[in-house]
Amino acid sequence: MMKETWLADLRRFVAEDHVKMDEPLHLHTLTKMGGPADIFVAPTTEDEVAYTVKYAYDNDIPLLMLGNGSNMVVRDGGVRGIVLTFKKLDGIMINGTTVIAQGGADIKTVSRAAADRQLTGLEFACGIPGSIGGAMAMNAGAYGGEIQDVIVQATVLTKEGEKLVLTKDELELGYRKSIITKKGFYVLASEFGLEIGEQRVIDAKMSDLTFQRESKQPLEFPSAGSVFKRPPGNFAGKLIQESGLQGKGFGGAEVSTKHAGFIVNKNNATANDYIQTIEMVKKAVFEKFGIDLELEVKIVGEEMA
Repeated sequence: MMKETWLADLRRFVAEDHVKMDEPLHLHTLTKMGGPADIFVAPTTEDEVAYTVKYAYDNDIPLLMLGNGSNMVVRDGGVRGIVLTFKKLDGIMINGTTVIAQGGADIKTVSRAAADRQLTGLEFACGIPGSIGGAMAMNAGAYGGEIQDVIVQATVLTKEGEKLVLTKDELELGYRKSIITKKGFYVLASEFGLEIGEQRVIDAKMSDLTFQRESKQPLEFPSAGSVFKRPPGNFAGKLIQESGLQGKGFGGAEVSTKHAGFIVNKNNATANDYIQTIEMVKKAVFEKFGIDLELEVKIVGEEMA
């Protein structure tokens, strides 16, 4: 089998226990759904990342970047090829007002680390469930702030395994998009430029944002976060709520009764349940408002055979 060969080849360069075959992806996604990955790689160094990426490219093997699995729905049949995660590449370095975080660092943790050093600018990210790499790729934002407001530059890896340093302008950050998604780059590290702030003000802002998030979002259930992008001049959650869809869904998945922009895994939902619920929402909103909701989450993998 091809995957046995991939496993053996990758284990020659990446630590054996960091390369797995047929790894269940429901263990690595925030939805708690998803079938197995043929090969699952969790590198601990940038050299291991470069080797894995170049190996996949040279051998024409599909390669999927998982991040921390916060903005992704993995189908029940799993993912063919190699799934790459940077979870073990989560270092954070702070020097003055500069924060450098590796691609696998949790953006909430980076936000908190900056706040602990009396740095302001990343408070908006204190509740975003994602890695630095994923946040960069999507120009993540919340509560009036976005990655593009504070980013200085990012170190990325191309599909061919070449390392590049991209400035803010070169990153082409827009609403939930960037050159990272456009070109399929892998984020090794990001550098943020912050400012010295007043500790009391920083802490108060983060407490307020955390309260807003916890009171409005259905954090008690697994989910992929906000499912749809914001339509121009409107809000997806508002359209879904006004379509009377809250509490409705398929199988163990349902439109959250707390925030209509979320679809939650309420009772051991399959990915198929979740995707059917997404399609139901898109259909109902289009029929009622003539608006075609665009997905913010990424659906990957294969259907169950």
